[in-house]
Amino acid sequence: MAAPLPRLRADLDVMPSPLPEQPGLVIRDPFRYSTVTLVVPPLLARCLGCFDGQQDEGDLRAKLVRLAGRVTVGEAAKNLVKALREAGFLDDERFAELRRARLQEIAASPERPAAHVGGSYPAEPVPLTETLRGYFGEAPPEGDSAPTTGPVRAIAAPHVSPGGGSATYARAYGALPVDSAGRDKVFVILGTSHYGEPDRYGLTRKPFATPFGAARTEVGLVDALARAAPGAVTLEDPCHFVEHAIEFQVVFLQYLFGPAVRILPVLCGAFGDGSRTGRRPETNDQVARFAGALGELAAREGDRLSFVLGVDFAHVGRRYGDELAARANTGPLVTVAARDRARVERIGAGDADGFWELVAERGDDDLKWCGTSPIYTFLRAVPGARGRLTGYDQWNIDEASVVTFGAMLFPEKERA
Repeated sequence: MAAPLPRLRADLDVMPSPLPEQPGLVIRDPFRYSTVTLVVPPLLARCLGCFDGQQDEGDLRAKLVRLAGRVTVGEAAKNLVKALREAGFLDDERFAELRRARLQEIAASPERPAAHVGGSYPAEPVPLTETLRGYFGEAPPEGDSAPTTGPVRAIAAPHVSPGGGSATYARAYGALPVDSAGRDKVFVILGTSHYGEPDRYGLTRKPFATPFGAARTEVGLVDALARAAPGAVTLEDPCHFVEHAIEFQVVFLQYLFGPAVRILPVLCGAFGDGSRTGRRPETNDQVARFAGALGELAAREGDRLSFVLGVDFAHVGRRYGDELAARANTGPLVTVAARDRARVERIGAGDADGFWELVAERGDDDLKWCGTSPIYTFLRAVPGARGRLTGYDQWNIDEASVVTFGAMLFPEKERA
């Protein structure tokens, strides 16, 4: 009996190709164990299910024969296997070798290097400063968004590409008082973990490097959380090294408070039960333990800590598995905006239960909020927080897909 084909890795990013001249599926490795990006043509993409660890190359050829309507498919089958193997996309020895080398590189690195520099934002400090200054200049107040004159407990900012959410980033960060007290803060950055373990919180002890310099990770607070929430916390450097949800926040904080701004970066994993069961996330012991530990830390450290939530809201359109060709602020996206704002109202009221009920009412299959975990964790850890929306926007990440996001301000004390 022929040996089965290796499994296709479950941790890959797979999405429809945005290139009309190259239809099919785009496959890439979000962890960057491999730097290859493949575009698998439509016919071959329908055969990726053969890489399940049970079917062999004969099964792959047979499926290709059925799909293509001809028998001369042997070369195409071999080329598909070869391409996936050489790219490191199969769970085999080739991938194990790539992963081992990458993990050694991460462990040896004295800092978390900028992963999205040069693409999402400029790679040199002067152009980066000019770009960010331009963002703040283009963000007039929206609604009740006057900056606070007192201490800020938290802000919520997007984690979309800064160019796509520039005005909303500026509204969020423009609410932070840039004074000596602000420079003494430790910013607890709760970011969406797109690749980490569910119901877990990923920490790192490494400083975050950007073109501005290295932001200081408060190792003592990292260790305090790890001690207080065993089992709920993982040292998750491989995820931190590729995530953008925290990196973008660090860039904005450094612009305002200097390169050596102090941070406590936390990646918040998706809730494992999702929103389909109706059970609140803290029925999971790990979630409850971490929220409790973070709440105790916040109470103990007091005004020394400010929170930054690196979160996006809805994801609608073909990139995200919908048949709809989504366009920002038009058609169905008008209804999406109303539903987003209903959730934001509950967040601003500090109503974790009400927020979760809105997320869970349809299983969140249609809106696909990816900021739920950081937001809910914050509301549970800092139950007295009250906030307001200072900006909202929708952005076409491609011609048929939209991301929505907002800026929120949580003053230390409610305004009268």
